[in-house]
Amino acid sequence: MQITLPSGTNAVIEKSVSSRRGLGLVVIPDVMGLRPLFYDMVKHLAADWDINVCSFELYPELEHLNVEERLGAASRLEDTRVIGDAIEAAEVIQSDQVAILGFCMGGMYTLKAVSSQKFSKHCSFYGMIRVPEAWKSESQSEPISCLQEGDANSVLAIVGSEDTWTPKEDVDLLSSTGVTVASYEGADHGFAHDSSRPAHRPSDAADAWMKAKDWILDNS
Repeated sequence: MQITLPSGTNAVIEKSVSSRRGLGLVVIPDVMGLRPLFYDMVKHLAADWDINVCSFELYPELEHLNVEERLGAASRLEDTRVIGDAIEAAEVIQSDQVAILGFCMGGMYTLKAVSSQKFSKHCSFYGMIRVPEAWKSESQSEPISCLQEGDANSVLAIVGSEDTWTPKEDVDLLSSTGVTVASYEGADHGFAHDSSRPAHRPSDAADAWMKAKDWILDNS
């Protein structure tokens, strides 16, 4: 079901049939934002994981931008707005506990969301560990500093060994904070969440999704 968050940002929410887990999940999309891929993902996760799920648009009022334009506008994104939308999405889910999961840019914001101390578990799929140089601005904090403001042990980071957005030195730094890292040898950026991408690796994707499910549903 498509909804609008109190901030005015477009979102989509699906409720589980039983909601017996008392757990919800916020999904932060990749740079291309809320689209059919994520509508389908929200429905699938709500049914398969038996939890309430909500996702929202990363670029509200700029949905018309293509991928190059979105990357070019990344420095205009504000942590307070993105994390604020994630918290509003958690509130509309109305579950006792809410976890958060994100992809690519959304994975970076999942790491940053640790500082809010709002979410029970965090799962970042190939999220940037350092803000890319072209994206830096006063409104963009560093994920590592955000991890220091919350519980880094609540984070599972899924990365590919060939992903230039998450180089080895950054992954090593991430591991040193207490984050659990699952690295897939030979995998590139975006290998798990979009089967239309050339980088998609079905076997690794299935394994990564199982790890994410176990991480988020553990003790739920």
